[in-house]
Amino acid sequence: MPLISTGEITDGARSGATGVGAFNVVQIEHAQAIANGAQSAGLPVILQVSENTARYHGGLEPIGLASLAVARAAGVPVAVHLDHAESADLVRDAVQLGFTSVMFDASALPYADNVTATREITAYCHSHGVWVEAELGEIGGKDGAHAPGVRTDPDEARAFVEATAVDALAVAVGSSHAMLTRDAVLDLALISRLRDAVGVPLVLHGSSGVGDKGLAAAVHAGMTKVNISTHLNKLFTRAVRTYLDAHTEAADPRRYLGPARDAVAAEVARLLDVLARPGR
Repeated sequence: MPLISTGEITDGARSGATGVGAFNVVQIEHAQAIANGAQSAGLPVILQVSENTARYHGGLEPIGLASLAVARAAGVPVAVHLDHAESADLVRDAVQLGFTSVMFDASALPYADNVTATREITAYCHSHGVWVEAELGEIGGKDGAHAPGVRTDPDEARAFVEATAVDALAVAVGSSHAMLTRDAVLDLALISRLRDAVGVPLVLHGSSGVGDKGLAAAVHAGMTKVNISTHLNKLFTRAVRTYLDAHTEAADPRRYLGPARDAVAAEVARLLDVLARPGR
């Protein structure tokens, strides 16, 4: 299947008042699992490669090209997205490799500097037909807009989108990164206000900390792209640990990575169904 863009997937989700899952790739097994889960569900999906993952692999190209190959081989629409890039050079690498979207994260900068940096990246990406996600935040380290207690102001969000011309906005509504429990409480009224204010798809980061009912409610309130990483990593690691505990002499990585890949694929299919049918 020809590579699809994140913009096409999110446009389709918005028109149908549904959500789309965006899941992080750490290694090739994750990319395969996410695509397999999407095929099982019969729904589109977004593969995300973060700046941290690119650094782990010694650069974006190895894992980026693998993800693009998996996406092209899938039987359902799969987009490949650069997640949480703080480096303009990495954004350019993604565009040159063939990524159809990027998330540029300048949220740790003061507002004016965030606007300037994001506007420059957006202009570059749009000149190459690439969709851009960004986020608002405050100085506060890695979590930025998704540190506990931070909330996005709708008026500021509207002004930011207008000033930068981004295609989607990650907003702070009660979730935070790397949560190990699914008990975050989202501000659904704020999500609706932000949806009405900005006119572009809203993105929920830190969604691993949100339970199924919360995810469905967030989509119903106006969220479109839902990013999930830690939750799947927990399942992947649990499956590896379970296999190795039962097979203490195992040496072939395929023996324990295969079950981990299958576990993630099954959960991706289930989560995509939750997001695609928020009104059930």
